[in-house]
Amino acid sequence: MTAEGEFVRVLVVEDERVLADAIATGLRREALAVDVAYDGAGALERTGVNEYDVVVLDRDLPKVHGDDVCRRLVADRYPARILMLTAAGELDQRVEGLSIGADDYLPKPFAFTELVARVRALGRRASAPLPPVLERSGITLDPSRREVTRDGRPIELTRKEFAVLEVLMGAEGAVVSSEQLLEKAWDEHIDPFTNVVRVTMMTLRKKLGDPPVIETVPGVGYRL
Repeated sequence: MTAEGEFVRVLVVEDERVLADAIATGLRREALAVDVAYDGAGALERTGVNEYDVVVLDRDLPKVHGDDVCRRLVADRYPARILMLTAAGELDQRVEGLSIGADDYLPKPFAFTELVARVRALGRRASAPLPPVLERSGITLDPSRREVTRDGRPIELTRKEFAVLEVLMGAEGAVVSSEQLLEKAWDEHIDPFTNVVRVTMMTLRKKLGDPPVIETVPGVGYRL
């Protein structure tokens, strides 16, 4: 899990655009923030300006080969965990991919549920682990089942509300800024001047009910 909770920000690097977009859409449905690059050069450009927890990296990429992207990230001590995708499933190919610095390896074709499980597992390894089920102030959040309860009462949340709550609960009482929430719960295309965090926070507070549990720290951010 990341320091902010199990919520993970992912970069998908895949030159087959239909597959790349399908993976990204599926991961977003799991309440993850996902960016996409369609070649190795785009991957290096995005990792140069954004901090990801997991990079899902196709091996056979144009412009810059996936192996070279992996070597570059490892050499630069980039903090993300790397899940390498390839059509080659033979043992020697898997060993070679891991030997250049990949953290995990998934041959194509793969089951999407397995991809999600591996991304979550790599996200947990990105920093100090937190419990698989988060509990605070009477609220229980289960990331794997996408379930939230307060004092035993089920609460239906949108994907973004769930993501925001997960980040707040994972912070374990620390203040989380709007910028951090934008970085973790949305993707690189979000307008940094948007009021989407404030609006999402309003609806989340309403659904969580009374007494209020999310505190606004003026000029700093939010705390649960």
